Amino acid sequence: MSPSGQHDEPESRRETHDAVPNPAGMETDPTLLGWMSGFPPPQDRTVRFENGSFRNFPELRWAWSNMRQLVPTVNVWRGAGPASELPREEQDIGQSASITMDGRSMTFMQMLRETCSDGIAVLHRGKLIYERYFGALKPHKPHIAMSVTKSFTGTLAGILVANGNIDPKAPVTAYVPELKSSAFGDACVREVMDMTTALEYTEAYADGNSDVWRLRRANGTAPIQASYAGPTTICEFLCTQRKKGEHGREFAYKTVNTDVLAWICRRASSMALSDLLSECIWMPLGAEEDAYYHVDRVGTESGGGGLSTTLRDLARFGETMRNFGRFNGRQIVPESVIEDIVRGGDREKFKLGGFTMLPGASYRNQWWVSHNDHGAYMARGIHGQGIYIDPKAQMVIARYASHPVAANAGNDPVTLPAYMALAKDLLAGG
Repeated sequence: MSPSGQHDEPESRRETHDAVPNPAGMETDPTLLGWMSGFPPPQDRTVRFENGSFRNFPELRWAWSNMRQLVPTVNVWRGAGPASELPREEQDIGQSASITMDGRSMTFMQMLRETCSDGIAVLHRGKLIYERYFGALKPHKPHIAMSVTKSFTGTLAGILVANGNIDPKAPVTAYVPELKSSAFGDACVREVMDMTTALEYTEAYADGNSDVWRLRRANGTAPIQASYAGPTTICEFLCTQRKKGEHGREFAYKTVNTDVLAWICRRASSMALSDLLSECIWMPLGAEEDAYYHVDRVGTESGGGGLSTTLRDLARFGETMRNFGRFNGRQIVPESVIEDIVRGGDREKFKLGGFTMLPGASYRNQWWVSHNDHGAYMARGIHGQGIYIDPKAQMVIARYASHPVAANAGNDPVTLPAYMALAKDLLAGG
């Protein structure tokens, strides 16, 4: 969810501010502008939670790399073992992968700067060929993953399905009876995993009255005014959701689905989400650094958008997915889980979701599946977060960003063609 609601709204329902021109990356570099610099920082260069300024642009260019200084968090332990190897074979791709956007020729590096990238890591055949950092992000610092978090939650749910802990055909209430009177009371787990539930919930980032802002208040990533009388925890908020329509008919991207799925995972495993991720993925992955989730007022992790990781560890996870769950000398995610994701979901149901910039795509287990010629699939988050996996080119791209436009429509017209151009360059290079 965002720094919590991270989302990808249908292009047909984007707010008008999503068409605002994007300032060049260097012009809004938080380090050059002095955000949060000094002891204490000057008033006009201070980023705060209580007034919501951490969500403003360009302040968010500092905030997304420093969420732990703004909201409560819980650790995802990497374990006591050594970090797994990421062999390097540096290639200068910054001037390659030229694409044409709006009549302009653009290099890979220009794409990174124009989309306010904070960091990029490119793996080819398991080797790190390109790694760059901008602004406030450093190799050892975690960055908010936004809705890329959803794909971690979906993968954890897939592991629990493969292990027999979760039945995707079972009703949600088999695991979370507290949701009986909510919109999820007659939904099944599969409908939650693939976001085909029918909900009143709305996710419009520029509308302070949208339900995504209520979710942000409940999960602790938006300040609460004295007059506020709504839910103040994630689970309380989920129990208030109301149904609109019939479950299973169409894809509708709504973060509350993932938070319900995270609740199911906790019940099915008898573990906190942070411990489950640590045990099932982060430790066996050989992560280089601990990750962390932001949590609500009773310590519940935001499974829809609260994870922060380092860029390299995000790339390690992407490489694990590309290798059908195998990494660091072991099978971390069951191969069947990845196979299910790669096959994708129902394309006709996805088409009804309004994501016109992803024609022919589908959504499966909290992953976006392109069904393009390269079989690419993605984890996606607002403001430009992403994992892009291209099986044909044997390429994984992990990217963190702080784009002023929340919805991916601000990034996709530039980033997706650039990723495909790079994949073709790598294939041509042998």
